[in-house]
Amino acid sequence: MLGNVAANRASYGRLRQEELDNSVAPALYFNPLPHGFTPPTTAAKPDWGLPDAAAVALPEREVDIAFLSVAELSVLIRERKLSSERLTQIYIDRHKAFGDTLEAVITLLEDRALAQARRADSLLAAGTYLGPLHGIPYGAKDLLAVKGTKTTWGAMPFKEQEIDETAHIVERLDAAGAVLVSKLTLGALAMGDVWYGGVTKNPGT
Repeated sequence: MLGNVAANRASYGRLRQEELDNSVAPALYFNPLPHGFTPPTTAAKPDWGLPDAAAVALPEREVDIAFLSVAELSVLIRERKLSSERLTQIYIDRHKAFGDTLEAVITLLEDRALAQARRADSLLAAGTYLGPLHGIPYGAKDLLAVKGTKTTWGAMPFKEQEIDETAHIVERLDAAGAVLVSKLTLGALAMGDVWYGGVTKNPGT
């Protein structure tokens, strides 16, 4: 048994010496489409189902603003009843107040988020509306790379890892005007709820 353990340890050591670029796809490929099925490639204009502007009022308390739906927040920002900067600051403050208790935050991107929010407000003031995610804050699991930040995958061996690129989905959300506020905890390597800092209470895990 000891010989087998030593051999396995040596094999794992050799595997860890191999440098894999982040662009390398997993060895296993999963395609859920039935054999021979080709999905339609044309799309109708999307109906986002946003509520009527007259039906959405801005609450007085910030805690009530924080718990509005994305659709309601989208309408308030579009109608310029609520600035993205104010909304983003509300969520930043809530991250600071509850992030440690919930073990939900790995990296708070305060400066980046406020810069994005101000840009969203400036675009809207100039007459440019990017769509229903314009100015909407969000958090991304720390599986997604964001250039200039850590991408830990929730696992101790990668606690200080930085990937020098930004995930395509984050770039798409940036282009849609969304505001990235934080990188959120997840179970190590997206398994379970235990990460290197404890047990995540992030509901998206």
